[in-house]
Amino acid sequence: MEADLSGFNIDAPRWDQCTFVGRVKHFFNVTDPRTVLVPERELDWAKVMVEKSRMGTVPPGMRVEQLLYAKKLYDSAFHPDTGDKMNVIGRMSFQVPGGMIITGFMLQFYRTIPAVIFWQWVNQSFNALVNYTNRNAASPTSVRQMAVSYVTATTAAVATAVGMNTLTKRAPPLVGRWVPFAAVAAANCVNIPMMRQQELIQGICVKDRNHNEIGHSRRAAAIGITQVVISRITMAAPGMILLPVIMERLEKLRCMKRIQVLHAPLQVLLSGCFLIFMVPVACGLFPQKCELPVSYLEPELQDTIKAKYGEPVPYVYFNKGL
Repeated sequence: MEADLSGFNIDAPRWDQCTFVGRVKHFFNVTDPRTVLVPERELDWAKVMVEKSRMGTVPPGMRVEQLLYAKKLYDSAFHPDTGDKMNVIGRMSFQVPGGMIITGFMLQFYRTIPAVIFWQWVNQSFNALVNYTNRNAASPTSVRQMAVSYVTATTAAVATAVGMNTLTKRAPPLVGRWVPFAAVAAANCVNIPMMRQQELIQGICVKDRNHNEIGHSRRAAAIGITQVVISRITMAAPGMILLPVIMERLEKLRCMKRIQVLHAPLQVLLSGCFLIFMVPVACGLFPQKCELPVSYLEPELQDTIKAKYGEPVPYVYFNKGL
C-alpha cells in the first residue's frame, strides 16, 4: 500500500531543532561521510525529488523513506540559501575524511619548522574552502577579500605555531604537542571573520517567520560568525587536546617504538574517531537558522520593521552558516 504523502512537508525537520540533541541527530544525518561517495546523478535525483515534493508533485509510488533519503542527500550536498551544489571538499560531510588526514599529520609532524609551516598551510587552505562553501550566500564575497582572508589566516596560524614551538622547546614534550591546536584556534578566530567580512560590513540577510526578507543586520552577522568560530574550535578541541595525551603514553610502549612508521596512520585513524562524533556535536551547538529579538537589531532596522509591519514583530531569523 502506498503511503499518503498529501500532508508530507519535506522541509520540516525530523528532529526538534530547538534542542541540542535534536540538532546533533540532524547533523549526524547530513554530515554522514558516506554521502561524499554518492554519485552525481543520485545527488541530482535527490534535488529533483526535494523540489517536486515542495511543489506537491511527488511521483506515484514514492515512499516516505525515499523522500527522507533524498532530503538527506540534498542537505549534505546543496547550499541551503542558493540550492546550488557545493564542491565536495567544502561540504560538512567531508569534514571527517578531510579533517582526520590533516589533523593526524599536524599532530604527528609538529617538531620541525618546515613541517609546521606546510601542514598549517594545508589546514588553512582546507578551512578557507570550507568557510567559503558554507558561508551565508546572501552576502557575496569578492576574490580579493577571499585572498586577503586566506593569506591573513594562514599567516596567523603559521606565526602562532612557529612562535609557540620556539617558546615550548624547553617545556615538557606534551606541551609541544598542543601547539597545533593553539594555531588552529587562533587561525579560526581570523579565517572565518575575514572570509565573511562582507556580512560584518553590509550585514546579514534577516527574515520574518514567513521567510520574507526584512533587511540586513551587522549585529546578526556578528552573532552568527561568533557562533561558527566557537563551533569550529569545539570541533577540533577534543581530538587535538586528548590525542596528544594518548600518543604520549602509547609511544612509550615497546611495541610502538618498533613501529614508528605507523604512528602517523594511527593518529589519522584516531583523529577520524574523534571527528565522526565531534562534527555533528559542534555543528549542533547552535541552531543553523538563528532567532534574534528585534530589540537587539540596529535602531534603523527596527524602525524599518515597525513601518513595514505596523505591529510588534518579536523575532527575526537568519542563516548563520556552518
